[in-house]
Amino acid sequence: MKKIDIVGLSTKEIEGALVGAGFPAYRAKQVYSWIQGRGVTDLSLMKNLPQSLKSHLDRHAQVNPCAIASERVSSDGSTKKLLIALRDGLEVETVLMQGRAKATVCVSTQVGCGLGCAFCATGRMGLVRNLTAGEIVGQVLAVRGDLPAKAAQARLNLVFMGMGEPLANCSSLFKAMRLLNDPSGTAVGARRMTVSTAGLPRGIRRLQSLGMQAGLAISLNAATDELRSRIMPINDRYPIRQVIDAAAGYASTTGRRVTLEYVMLGGVNDRKSDAAALASIAASIPCKLNIIEYNECPGPAFRRPTVAALARFVEYLYAHAPAVTVRRSKGADICAACGQLSRGAVRRR
Repeated sequence: MKKIDIVGLSTKEIEGALVGAGFPAYRAKQVYSWIQGRGVTDLSLMKNLPQSLKSHLDRHAQVNPCAIASERVSSDGSTKKLLIALRDGLEVETVLMQGRAKATVCVSTQVGCGLGCAFCATGRMGLVRNLTAGEIVGQVLAVRGDLPAKAAQARLNLVFMGMGEPLANCSSLFKAMRLLNDPSGTAVGARRMTVSTAGLPRGIRRLQSLGMQAGLAISLNAATDELRSRIMPINDRYPIRQVIDAAAGYASTTGRRVTLEYVMLGGVNDRKSDAAALASIAASIPCKLNIIEYNECPGPAFRRPTVAALARFVEYLYAHAPAVTVRRSKGADICAACGQLSRGAVRRR
């Protein structure tokens, strides 16, 4: 019999499962508090639960959907890449970036990705499967449990920018976001969550209707349909204007500026004409621009822009576009930076 993925259940859903098995309703809050509030997925540590309930959960529930199989730390110590083992033998990668006052977890939503963006290592894997809500939440619990006690108290930010296209897995993503936002659980504020998408207008509108003030980031990477379709096949289905219109609706509803992410590929999208077209798009929507130098990974024949090209590009944007930042990617030396995650199709023996 397939076990219930209890990490992906709300208190009410846990209550329904336990009451149906003959346990009192109040036990659901205790179980939920241990898992979501304290991040404990070891039944033996849940001290206020009777042995009969622990035995029932052991037999019928999946209490620990994710486990850290291995980890790599960047040379400067600021970034850690965790290989997360799933119960079916597949793996995903999750990244922890630590600062003085906050910790940011880059969370995966799929094993692999089906969009095939030319510059992304995950995209070359293809889509293996969607993650469940419990597996998405489980990554955060695993990372939080791996933090030193002092660091665990730091403000936690969540960016759904890991492996996969988050808005191609809306049901699991949205349920996970609600669980992680729950004040009686992990209690991550909605404004400290960001969803990054390659541009699925229907998914953006569904996120808009969720009623949470999460951040929205659009992985744009080109300012013309011709070029964007060359490096991002999804643009053939959803051209730039459709994506920007959906993002504008999101900004209007939430009152939050959208982030337009732009990975600079040397000799591909780093010309002045590209900067001018990007500035024009930025002027049409409440947004901020996030310029990212390409992070090299095995496979595609792309390269980083030259220092001079990056400087010219950004200088033009500073004069013609609002709120421009250059993201200094962390963890590139351990293949943990934007576009470098790729271990999810490996099945453990």
